[in-house]
Amino acid sequence: MDLAEFGKKISAGLPGTVREQKVELGELTIVVEAGEIVSVLRYLRDDPDCDFKLLIDICGVDWPERTKRFDVVYHLLSLTKNVRVRVQVQVDEDTCVPSVVALYPAANWFERETFDMYGVTFADHPDLRRLLTDYGFSGFPLRKDFPLTGHVEVRYDDDLKRVVYQPVQLVQEFRDFDFMSPWEGAKYLLPGGEKAKP
Repeated sequence: MDLAEFGKKISAGLPGTVREQKVELGELTIVVEAGEIVSVLRYLRDDPDCDFKLLIDICGVDWPERTKRFDVVYHLLSLTKNVRVRVQVQVDEDTCVPSVVALYPAANWFERETFDMYGVTFADHPDLRRLLTDYGFSGFPLRKDFPLTGHVEVRYDDDLKRVVYQPVQLVQEFRDFDFMSPWEGAKYLLPGGEKAKP
């Protein structure tokens, strides 16, 4: 199937809805407004020429320099047509994306994961709460401005039989990298090198 022609057919079936459609690296991407996502996915699922019955994934992408900081990306699969499509919406931190759980029940945990990792909220989601992080976790780990190291860590203490919070203790301090090529050989003794014959 020619993906460019297929993208034009989808754009014609959704007049005024598709902002952009492109084929890159053998994959079709359709960009739509966030408020239109439910009608677009319903069309892609129900139209017999599309027949995208499977929602494979929903994920996020963070572009902190943009006004609409986040891309919410839906990956769909049509088994009858043997084709995949990516539907993408752009939102800022304050915009809610309509939930598609009513169309694709698999979207439930995908939307929860996107909320938990990026802070993107989904309107009318039946149970929008954190999925992968701990209760009371502050922040969104996959945002590019999330700090790489924190000040406290959470772990289960087997002696106390409960979860404890304690200051972070890095086992390995930040190393001093020499950026030497591994083929040149180090000008100093590497760990374990004392056993080698000169």
